[in-house]
Amino acid sequence: MRIYIEALILYIVLFFSGFAGIILNTTADQGFSVQAELIKTFLYSIPSIAIIWYLLSRVKPIKNWNIKPGKNDLVSGFITYPCLLITGFTVSLIYSYINKSETAAVLLYSPVTAAGWVVLVFSCICAAYLEETFFRFYLLSRREELKLKTAAAVTLSVLLFSICHIYSGPWGVLNSFLSALILSIIFLRYKSIHGIAIAHGLYNITAFVLIAITGN
Repeated sequence: MRIYIEALILYIVLFFSGFAGIILNTTADQGFSVQAELIKTFLYSIPSIAIIWYLLSRVKPIKNWNIKPGKNDLVSGFITYPCLLITGFTVSLIYSYINKSETAAVLLYSPVTAAGWVVLVFSCICAAYLEETFFRFYLLSRREELKLKTAAAVTLSVLLFSICHIYSGPWGVLNSFLSALILSIIFLRYKSIHGIAIAHGLYNITAFVLIAITGN
């Protein structure tokens, strides 16, 4: 029961309380803000990662969690990135086909300076590491403690990940659901946190690059 309470508190505080995504987008009409990204990264993403790893270290030493970067990270990363791109493109294509007369609302704004892009890349990687650390590594690696079978643990991870992206609308939730399923399967197959986290971060960065190129 203790681990359920711990996981629930982490989820509510780190991902669901106040709908962090909505809060971060309340100033979206002002464009990309380097200051806001730095604040989010250093006062939210990095401390949140530290909290999760501290709790994991109380279960067993960090060195015993088998997180040393290796070949599996490269393989899983190379598989994950194109899978996420294909998923995102497919969902966007379906949305465009169904809603021919509508344009999807822009929730992302790209930087306009080189310094802004450096900050954005760092922010995206940190945010991806946070999400993968909790939704994949924390939940799936501890499924036995949660007394969940693999399928149930994956379902829980996918649903929680999708719910905290509710601010992006139904199509964003669908994309999050499918992406979370892919990330969970690849994590379980390769036991790699670094590969999927970096691929996840690169996918988010790609979204900003495409917006900068297309203007929408």
